[in-house]
Amino acid sequence: MSKTVHLLREFSLPLIFGVLVAIFWVNIDPNSYYSVIHHKWFGNVDLHFIANDIIMVFFFGIAAVEITQSVLPGGDLNPIKKAINPLFGTLGGVLGPISVFFLLNYLVGDPSYSNGWGIPTATDIALAWLIARFIFGKNHPAVSFLLLLAIVDDAIGLGIIAIFYPDPTHPVNPVWLLITLSGMLFAFILRKMGAKNYWPYIILGGGLSWIGLYKAYIHPALALVFIIPFLPHAKREREHIFEENLDDHSPLAQFEHEWKAFVDFGLFVFGLTNAGVEFSAINSVTWIVFLSLLLGKSMGITLFSWFGVKAGFPLPQGMEYKHIILVGIIAGLGLTVALFVAGAAYTDPLIQGSAKMGALFSAFVTLIAFIVAKIFKIKKIN
Repeated sequence: MSKTVHLLREFSLPLIFGVLVAIFWVNIDPNSYYSVIHHKWFGNVDLHFIANDIIMVFFFGIAAVEITQSVLPGGDLNPIKKAINPLFGTLGGVLGPISVFFLLNYLVGDPSYSNGWGIPTATDIALAWLIARFIFGKNHPAVSFLLLLAIVDDAIGLGIIAIFYPDPTHPVNPVWLLITLSGMLFAFILRKMGAKNYWPYIILGGGLSWIGLYKAYIHPALALVFIIPFLPHAKREREHIFEENLDDHSPLAQFEHEWKAFVDFGLFVFGLTNAGVEFSAINSVTWIVFLSLLLGKSMGITLFSWFGVKAGFPLPQGMEYKHIILVGIIAGLGLTVALFVAGAAYTDPLIQGSAKMGALFSAFVTLIAFIVAKIFKIKKIN
């Protein structure tokens, strides 16, 4: 049984199953699908809320652990100067898809689609991470590079929702972000006091961070991203020690160890509640979103990473431009925040569904990534 559970988690099968169940269910019996997904358990809490506002908080928290480990001494992105180049790539991974979206919409789209320019800016962390580990091996610096790029990508996607796609009935109220800042302050104080258990950080710091974002009408999925870097960690003497050292009982390592399974299986619920799109929704905006993710991400990330190198910020040790090109292709996988943005960009449910289908179709870049990896003769580092 334990081997089966490990296999399910290792290959992100819960997320994939959730997506497949949602697609088949909504195309067979859409009424029952929507009634289950949006059934109010109490107040405004339904399955969609649980997936997007609770499970994804811990998903982004786990991703933040990986980033924190990567920038510590001995990590793939340390010294911090190494992290600058992925941030250049992130900028390209945002501007590239936006440029391609507007170009394609001008050529083959419709003015009513123009508000969806923010949809292809985000990368699906879970699927991209899965494919990157398959292609590069779990300890290749390209995986850390992609993870940093993807989480900042999605943070920008959430920022785009807040700034460019405000809910007219709930405009952004930034004063509430002071509560998020107070959560960070609590975490900082706990760190200075030497708190060795992660629970106070998550309950006090994370809780305040979530409330602040939620009340500000900014999606609270990134609540723990602001808290995780404050968790105490073990001293690090060599690369990837966090993946190998089973004796590490620091709060940072314990949080990841104890919540990873919850996140892995919780992604089934996320896929189920966010991927329910009917096939009849496919139209030109579907292909505009898909091609913006595929072409915009790969070209933008590669070009801007090159700019970063020319500006004096080198690639992480062990990475070459062939790895950057492949990272750009993999980053074209869009699902999580892309679905969020699609829901915010369009009020017309037909256009919204078409755009979401484009995000789902981006899963086909997986095949392209494997083909390119074979051509480039990528060597795994496990």
